[in-house]
Amino acid sequence: MIALRELKTLSLALLIGFAVLLKCGEARAGQTETLVVAGGCFWCVEANFEKVRGVTEAVSGFAGGKVPNPTYKQVVRGGTGHYEVVQIQFDPAQVSRETLLSMFFRSIDPTDPGGQFCDRGDAYRTAIFASNPQEERLAEQVRAEAQTALGQEIVTPVLPLDAFYPAEEYHQDYYKKDDLIPSRFGPISKEKAYKRYRAACSRDQRVRELWGDAAPFAGS
Repeated sequence: MIALRELKTLSLALLIGFAVLLKCGEARAGQTETLVVAGGCFWCVEANFEKVRGVTEAVSGFAGGKVPNPTYKQVVRGGTGHYEVVQIQFDPAQVSRETLLSMFFRSIDPTDPGGQFCDRGDAYRTAIFASNPQEERLAEQVRAEAQTALGQEIVTPVLPLDAFYPAEEYHQDYYKKDDLIPSRFGPISKEKAYKRYRAACSRDQRVRELWGDAAPFAGS
């Protein structure tokens, strides 16, 4: 009887231990990190990175300025100091920050200090925003590696992240929305408008010129 009782106690302890380990594993798997980058039009950056395995969400927004909770119109008009950015939420167990940074450099023109592609002005400059010294060191390292690979000077700065402000709901997931907006050819979906904009802006063409087969999103 004592032996049976001990066996039941041991079995229960093992089951509890297994449940705790399983719960801890689930918690670790569910943890996400964030990376904030500015790569010109945030619609395009969001569309790019939401295709990456391990990225759970990409949110369009603003960072780098001094005006709290800016609107899109304020930012593109100028004077707020903000960049159009995307906050990339990712599972580090599936994709590393280093990999995402490497992909980011190869999805932009990091040699252009005045904007990106057809979008000009301060709001469309490129940048990486770091939340701590460790993130800053890694971003600097990946930038140096990208500059060596490109063979040209990279002007994309690594800046401190003071705050991230999400853009209006209208801008989120713009590239895949099917609601209609007016155009000179009649009403079209936002998805179609986005594709026309991306093609007209020659984003993918310029990225391919710079990075060739290393460009991960050309044609996205």
